Amino acid sequence: MAPARAATLTLLVAFTATRAYAADIRYLAPPGVAANEFPSPRRPVAQIVSPRRAAEEHRDALDEAGQIARLLELKPGMTVGDIGAGNGYHTVRLSYLVGPAGSVVAQDVTRDFLVELAKRTELMKLTNIRFALGEAHDPRLPASSLDAAILVHMYHEIAQPYAFLYNLVPALKRGARVGIVDLELPTSKHGTPIELLRCELAAVGYRAVVTYELAGDGGYLAVFSPPEGAARKSPRDIVACRDRAGRR
Repeated sequence: MAPARAATLTLLVAFTATRAYAADIRYLAPPGVAANEFPSPRRPVAQIVSPRRAAEEHRDALDEAGQIARLLELKPGMTVGDIGAGNGYHTVRLSYLVGPAGSVVAQDVTRDFLVELAKRTELMKLTNIRFALGEAHDPRLPASSLDAAILVHMYHEIAQPYAFLYNLVPALKRGARVGIVDLELPTSKHGTPIELLRCELAAVGYRAVVTYELAGDGGYLAVFSPPEGAARKSPRDIVACRDRAGRR
């Protein structure tokens, strides 16, 4: 086969494969409550600049995934949402942890990130992963589908945090936990001060359970339980927290 024709066929196969992956990336649930029903954050929102936070070798050396799994008591058979999955550092490791009886929902608002992650997990022959496209105000996840959700080094990038947190609640099973990992830095510098984080989640009705300090430069892991029953506020009753002070 002529080199030019071979190159053309290679490009065609790659293009077709990319289109196939993209077709699998979709919303898994109908829209939740619209963003305009909620207040906007009264602090900066960091831009999404990369699908990864740091080299995977560095994160493995700190046992980042292991720490989070142990502290959140993640177990085989669970369904865990990796919210803001990016390049899938946690998605891949959670896939092995929950095993064939469990599943991982890799969610992100950037379709290209999910397309690349779908390619990666297929090469690794991981079959217990679903991919969920979300919106800035709504993760678009099926009702009562998650035993736990993790948001790792991405909370400060959520453009509509009150709407997003509110629309996440229906996807969480009774007794589910939400683990948020971030740095004690201003949101403009890709972190979230812990008091501000607690205030914003409390504004939506989440209850702070416990906060852990992670090894090295891993930041903190803050664990929350979602609102239930009377604690489920109306969007119009949510009051945005003030920047930095973490108070309304």
